[in-house]
Amino acid sequence: MAQTRDEERLANAPIGPLMLKLAVPAVAAQVINMLYNIVDRIYIGHIPQVGDIALTGVGVTFPIIMLVSAFAAFAGQGGAPLASIQLGAGDREKAEKILGNSLTLLLIAAAALTVGFSIFKEPILYAFGASENTIGYAMDYIGIYLVGTVFVQLALGLNTFISAQGKALVAMLSVLIGAILNICLDPVFIFGLNMGVKGAALATILSQAVSAAWVVGFLCSRRSGLRIRTKNMRLEAKVVGRVAGLGVAPFIMQSTESLVTVVLNTGMQTYGGDLYVGTITIMQSIMQMIVLPTQGITQGTQPIMSYNYGAGNYLRVRQTFKRLLTVTLTVTCASFAVVALFPGMLARIFTPQQELIALVSRVMPIFFGGIWAFGAQMACQTTFMALGQARTSLFLALLRKVILLVPLAIILPRVTGSVMGIYAAEPIADILASATTLTLFLSRRKKLLPTAKDQ
Repeated sequence: MAQTRDEERLANAPIGPLMLKLAVPAVAAQVINMLYNIVDRIYIGHIPQVGDIALTGVGVTFPIIMLVSAFAAFAGQGGAPLASIQLGAGDREKAEKILGNSLTLLLIAAAALTVGFSIFKEPILYAFGASENTIGYAMDYIGIYLVGTVFVQLALGLNTFISAQGKALVAMLSVLIGAILNICLDPVFIFGLNMGVKGAALATILSQAVSAAWVVGFLCSRRSGLRIRTKNMRLEAKVVGRVAGLGVAPFIMQSTESLVTVVLNTGMQTYGGDLYVGTITIMQSIMQMIVLPTQGITQGTQPIMSYNYGAGNYLRVRQTFKRLLTVTLTVTCASFAVVALFPGMLARIFTPQQELIALVSRVMPIFFGGIWAFGAQMACQTTFMALGQARTSLFLALLRKVILLVPLAIILPRVTGSVMGIYAAEPIADILASATTLTLFLSRRKKLLPTAKDQ
């Protein structure tokens, strides 16, 4: 089958303008997607009298939400680069087989997650850092959110297959539709109908349902270069193995975010109390505001590298990587400057409580002290994913959070005897992981992407 117009652009268009064309909608999609949780937290934090406790309660549910998203990433981000590589190689039938198997994996994950978390949500929330003061709000929010798990799986997991075709604008619209609806419904349900955190959760799942319907509808239509076909949904061990091999890295990246949140929340509860748990809720929200747009840049660029790697055009892949590294480092360095200079202003977005604002202002420059280096890890790790390097991607996914951050967050407060050790764990892990990832990529670049003189 002949190349589509979008595929021709991936192969031949000037890299700079093409990156901009693909990255801008992808960044917008990540920013919009981030609003699902951020807007909820902003509204919840401003509920009269109980906003700070309600915000902390919803923050405790974050690990469950991230686990749900992690399973979407497992099938979506595991399958989409492989589908893009097959498109570059000219095999659309194999690309659609990967899409169909990934859809089935998403539906299986949705069913298992909904049942499992619904049954055991209360003990899980206590294990994740809830207290007697916050458990009610956490239960109210997650109980409703879990009903919409299937919508989250389809909206997040399948949207990557739209991006894989170079249709970044369509992928952005998939998220935009739901986000606008969420922003409109939040104040109506939370304040107008006086539903509180239940209203925030209801607004979120209704919005995700609309996004999921849009994504599935597009992938079933003739406008898509990759089509959902019933015959391709029957699981095949070889296809599932390849998707799982590559998908385990983004799964670990997102699921370990849950592990990190649990470790940070329980550590803060042990060494500080609810107020310190509240700082983590706010700073992780701000971390999302930095990391997710940067992920949009990398996800928008990934189809260029995957498609051309499949086509054997290694020079174009190398050129794309150099530009990507420059852009991501610029973004993370600029973000570090903002959080270091204006921590109080950022904290006020989420809470009016002066004691919490003062504490966040004091610890935020420490917590984000290594974010400037994180751009290097994101660029290199995305490139390994784009080239289908499953083992390396898995190691890098484990490195920052599981190998470095979690042990540091447990050990440092015990060594220092202070809660400040937990805040210091984040920048140490960021800098060490980014330096290791960049070194690993540069050492393997000639083998993965040889030039004429390397061969």
